[in-house]
Amino acid sequence: MGQGFMGKVLMVDLSTGKIRDEIVPDKVYEDYLSGMGLGAYMLYKHIPPDADPLGPENMLGFVSGLLTGTGSLFTGRWMVVGKSPLTHGWGDSNCGGNFSPAIKRCGYDGIFFTGKAEKPVYLNIVDGKATLEDASDLWGKDTVETEQMLISRATGKAKPRVACIGPAGEKLSLISGVSNDGGRMAARSGLGAVMGSKNLKALCLSGNVKTPVANKARMKELSAACNKWVQFQPPFLPGTATFPVGALLRILPTGMAQDGMLYKVMLKKWGTVSMNQVSIEMGDSPIKNWKGTNLDFGPLKSFSVNPDVFTKAETKKYFCFSCPLGCGGICKLNKGPFSHTHKPEYETVLALGGLLLNEDADSIFYLNELLNRAGMDTISAGGTVAFAIECYEKGIISAKDTGGLALTWGNSEAIIELVEKMIRREGIGDILADGAKSAAQLLKGGSENFAVTGGGHELPMHDSRNDPGFGVHYKAEPSPGKHTIGSYLYYEMFQLWKVLKGLPKPWLFYPKGVKYKTGRDKAVMSKTCSTYMNVVNGSGGCMFGAFLGAKRIPFFDWINAATGWNKTPEQYMEIGERIQTIRQAFNLRQGIKPKEVELHDRAVGRPPLCRGANKGRSVDIETLVANYWEEFGWDRATGNPTPATLSKLGIEQP
Repeated sequence: MGQGFMGKVLMVDLSTGKIRDEIVPDKVYEDYLSGMGLGAYMLYKHIPPDADPLGPENMLGFVSGLLTGTGSLFTGRWMVVGKSPLTHGWGDSNCGGNFSPAIKRCGYDGIFFTGKAEKPVYLNIVDGKATLEDASDLWGKDTVETEQMLISRATGKAKPRVACIGPAGEKLSLISGVSNDGGRMAARSGLGAVMGSKNLKALCLSGNVKTPVANKARMKELSAACNKWVQFQPPFLPGTATFPVGALLRILPTGMAQDGMLYKVMLKKWGTVSMNQVSIEMGDSPIKNWKGTNLDFGPLKSFSVNPDVFTKAETKKYFCFSCPLGCGGICKLNKGPFSHTHKPEYETVLALGGLLLNEDADSIFYLNELLNRAGMDTISAGGTVAFAIECYEKGIISAKDTGGLALTWGNSEAIIELVEKMIRREGIGDILADGAKSAAQLLKGGSENFAVTGGGHELPMHDSRNDPGFGVHYKAEPSPGKHTIGSYLYYEMFQLWKVLKGLPKPWLFYPKGVKYKTGRDKAVMSKTCSTYMNVVNGSGGCMFGAFLGAKRIPFFDWINAATGWNKTPEQYMEIGERIQTIRQAFNLRQGIKPKEVELHDRAVGRPPLCRGANKGRSVDIETLVANYWEEFGWDRATGNPTPATLSKLGIEQP
């Protein structure tokens, strides 16, 4: 065992029932950290070429972060990794809650599954003993019920933590995820379906092993300084004032480099829903399946999802492990069968709101809890429903196909019924349960024009016509179609030029047209975001924490304090580059051709919108992506890492 990491993983073969420890050499941690990096190392090592994502040869991993449990802040994230059945390449999904420290308290940095159990099982670890238990009575239960049942059976000294799938994962929905802590979702990449394909219902972990820390005094000092920034909370605007702020940002002829401290103030006050109306007005949030604009979901409609609507329903703040901010919340529901729900996130509100022209906040509260309990991704669910509504609008889907549902924009009752059909895989819901791209392949008739995805992944609620940096990551990431990696806005907030030499520093004020240039600085910014987030994800770090800036959130110094290493920020960024490159090599081994990964034309302004906040804007995505690949030392024409780059980073040829 090293410092900061446990030095081993648990290997579970579900086909044979064999469970064993595997020691991980210290050099692997120095090369890949833990978390995302350890997951990438293990999957590249164990998953054969052209593996079936839903077959026994796929490996599914649950990984904690190198900094989890060390006394650092914002480092309670865990990840699930595997080959994605949605994109057929690298898959990962990141989640908060309290499951990450549970992995390390059992003495492991990760738990990896291969094979397929003959009947439903769950992994139970109690005080150092790991067993596979019968989960037949859990099969069919939703995520909250499953978690409560497993906790009620607890026999260990420590309270168990549970990660599980719901009915969506059991039914192999390609847009299903994994839940913990009563509905906190690792939702993206369709890895809930991988878990379901293995007949693995849950992991229930109870342990009390402590994470070793090399320099506890230094760790305490760094965290105390960080916490002072987090707790600084001046008075701020009411939620009703966020609309004019967004409108002002849209009208101004110049952009302004953003300091993440402003967003921190909003997060602490409202959570991620703080950005609902701001994003709609400034053109950050896609509307009406990406063909609409802020004018289609104007202030009279978007007022229904202003931040105060959600915080007024909040009964208590929710904090993930080691988080001093508490951007989450538990909300009381006044309608429907559920009494409480996790506060819907920005992505959920806009995917089930503006993207569908749905202004019924009660329906969003209900759908959030429904989808969390089913274990289905709210972003992909919203994107798929938007696809279905447009297909209905164009006559590709009829009322006969929908079982009488009138799939019209903003029809909240029909939206709810359709989502319920998707969860049950009933009627048209059976087709839609695997996401928009899969549904379009079945429906045909031009429906593919309305499946707005990146690499087959429904796009999140940040419009790349407003910030082209999102578009680069939607198309070029080894796990495409995600907003949690980078953008030009993220680069501004990370403020890495303050700790790394040679990085471009954004102007405080700049003409908005500058964002649409394709110079080398844009490639450097995008690469920097990717490599840094690999370090953050390898540490178990939270992106929202990272937004406070690299000087205030000292991930590099925290890792040194935890491990006893003395690496420079540049050396950690090289680790991030290695993680990115092995994930790209994984895709090549699985038959993915990066050049052929598609990003929907609407996401890059083809054709440009004729009205609204993003009027006339288009993105030269081909040049941006080619420059990005070249910056990594990959072939700019194909996206394949060059032999020289693989050799430099110590990665085997795919």
